[in-house]
Amino acid sequence: MDKPVCLIDTESDGTLCVQRSALQILQQIQQPVVVVAVVGLYRTGKSYLMNRLAGKQAGFALGSTIESKTKGIWMWCVSHPTKIGTTLVLLDTEGLGDVDKGDSKHDTKIFSLAVLLSSTIVVNSRGTIDNRAIEELQYVTELTEYIKIKSPDEVVDDSEFVKFLPNFIWAVRDFTLQLNINGQDTTEDEYLEFALRLKLGNSSQVNNYNLPRECIQKYFPSRKCFTFPFPTKPDNVSHLETLDQADISKKFLEVTDRFSQFIFDQSQVKNLKDGCTVTGRVLGHLVKMYVDTFSGGAVLCLENAVIAMAMIENESAMKEGLEVYQSGMEKLKDSFPLELNEITSKHQCFRLMATQTFMKRSFRDNDGKYLTSLEEAISHQYDAYLWDNEKASEAKCESLMSVLSDPMTERINQGFYARIGGYTLFCQDLEDIVNQYNTLACKEVKIAEVLEKFLQEKVAVTTAIQQADDKLTENERRICEERERAVLLEQEMIAQEERQRQLEEKMKTEQQNNEERARQIMLRKQEEMSRQQQETKRAMESKQREQAALLEKSFQEKADRMARESAELQRKNAEQEEIAARTYAQMIADQQQRNEQNMEVLRQQHIQQMQAIHYRPRPRSESSCSIQ
Repeated sequence: MDKPVCLIDTESDGTLCVQRSALQILQQIQQPVVVVAVVGLYRTGKSYLMNRLAGKQAGFALGSTIESKTKGIWMWCVSHPTKIGTTLVLLDTEGLGDVDKGDSKHDTKIFSLAVLLSSTIVVNSRGTIDNRAIEELQYVTELTEYIKIKSPDEVVDDSEFVKFLPNFIWAVRDFTLQLNINGQDTTEDEYLEFALRLKLGNSSQVNNYNLPRECIQKYFPSRKCFTFPFPTKPDNVSHLETLDQADISKKFLEVTDRFSQFIFDQSQVKNLKDGCTVTGRVLGHLVKMYVDTFSGGAVLCLENAVIAMAMIENESAMKEGLEVYQSGMEKLKDSFPLELNEITSKHQCFRLMATQTFMKRSFRDNDGKYLTSLEEAISHQYDAYLWDNEKASEAKCESLMSVLSDPMTERINQGFYARIGGYTLFCQDLEDIVNQYNTLACKEVKIAEVLEKFLQEKVAVTTAIQQADDKLTENERRICEERERAVLLEQEMIAQEERQRQLEEKMKTEQQNNEERARQIMLRKQEEMSRQQQETKRAMESKQREQAALLEKSFQEKADRMARESAELQRKNAEQEEIAARTYAQMIADQQQRNEQNMEVLRQQHIQQMQAIHYRPRPRSESSCSIQ
């Protein structure tokens, strides 16, 4: 994108609405996205920081008056400067506290959307992080009014809520104080933590003071602070986007560069709970889902949103995987007919690619429902391609046989063989045709069946020529008839054995596919378990840090509560891991049962064909045929 576009606008009645053109842009982005959103009071320079992250001097509207320029949420998608194959999505929100707004809850909805959609949220303010600045961030305390993890009446630990929330950066603009606390130099991060420290006591005044600070600490365990000096002379501030670099403070540019580099390095790809990587396409779905929920006046249930997104993505993943398989096989189809082992090899290759494509995009397919549907669709398609190849092989073999047998057919029509010694000439010509056919069609899957059909069609002709050859005695005619029956029987057995070979090849392929499918499922399980353990580790580390800070500041009661929450978090996560392990074990067991049922069908076909071959009478050795 060469410039920002409006992603979420506000209609005349105050209702939030998603811009279709912006969604279309997101739908085209198949890469993972890092989403950075900025929030804060209007006219505090939020847009300038976002332009710098985009690597541009201008883009998001800065404005030069007291009127807020950004309405709703604007979006700018650019290539990530340090993460290859990733798109950086910048979200610039309208200024909070704009006097023109009539809906007191409008700002909370904008703030909530920015929090939900981003992987890093930047709170932009001016001056210092004092009590007023924190109180102006009251929207943090209202998050749970609009967002629930599960059903509204279900109590969920804060650590679960944190898994859905972004990293937190506080950007303090026009900062003029010395970073010094109690006579000692301090860092920007220590300054932020100092501003967020809690007061002792249980009075309503103390509780009101502590509430926004506690919410920030609980909901945003990963926090960072940057303090920006004045960027330029007061007269130039309103024209910051058009100023030359020489007119901007070096210290301001230094902090801006450090701020940008931190976001580029530390802001992670947006993920949903349970490890779904958010692409531009997924982000578009989330935007539409969240805005529709808020506009309808409902509380957003994140668990339901994840379930809905899983359904959308799993169905799309299944379709995408099937398209990968079909695309490869359709190109192969142009070369039909092919040998069975060549088709089987390509089928396995494209099937693996399809499964990998599905695995890459799908998530929460805990019972394997969508993977099973994909496998069944691929198996159905494979059977169809085998049939297409057989028809192409049959047509090629029949065409070849027609060309080879045309001279003999012409002689039959002319009565060439209806004479003494004609049967011997006919057998010689037939033998030549069969030999040439077997040589030229040796790699065709339908070679035996087409030859069997050809010989069956020549039975009546052969009998007529025998009867017309007066040179043959009655005994010789009987021997010839036995010989012809032996030839037909032998050819039928050859055709049956070829079908059996093809079935055995299919069984072997199916077994290999079953093993590969189980391996893919286990790999996916390990990845998801690893992500879940990482989420748990981050949540535990956050609680331990908070507990240590509370103990240091003599908040024993709160620290004890935090310890109980940590223990409960460990218990819940152990329980979730056990449930996940049982779920995957059942999924593998169900998959193996389905595989065994499919293999049993193939085995029964194998047994029937083997019995058919075994119980057929073998041709006698003295009745060898000259055309075999």
